[in-house]
Amino acid sequence: MPIIKSAKKAARQTVKRTAKNTAIKKNIKTALKSFKKSPTAAKASKVQSEYDKAVKKGLLKKNTASRRKASVAKIAKAASVKPTARAKKSTVTKKPVAKKPVTTKKSTTKKPIATKKPAAKAKTTKTPTKK
Repeated sequence: MPIIKSAKKAARQTVKRTAKNTAIKKNIKTALKSFKKSPTAAKASKVQSEYDKAVKKGLLKKNTASRRKASVAKIAKAASVKPTARAKKSTVTKKPVAKKPVTTKKSTTKKPIATKKPAAKAKTTKTPTKK
């Protein structure tokens, strides 16, 4: 058991993260199993969506998910399942934007910042002192 306060907190965080990660992995596995059992376009979409969620959460790397999604697509193609076309968003006509009146403002150009030159070294010459 951890003794230090920060180690106790880290242990609590690990438990939460592990639970979350296993839940995401379980969702992927169940979706994949049901897809392999009877491939349909909806199930293929669900599996690919689960892989995307895992990447978003940082559980899988992008290329790993991409490879696995490609294998799902390959299985779907072999089963002659056609992907469903995504529903297009309704085309709402945008209102024309009113043009802003032209105003004449003073030019607000910034002056260049003066760069400091390195200070010249003072010449130290020893003058001979007379005794």
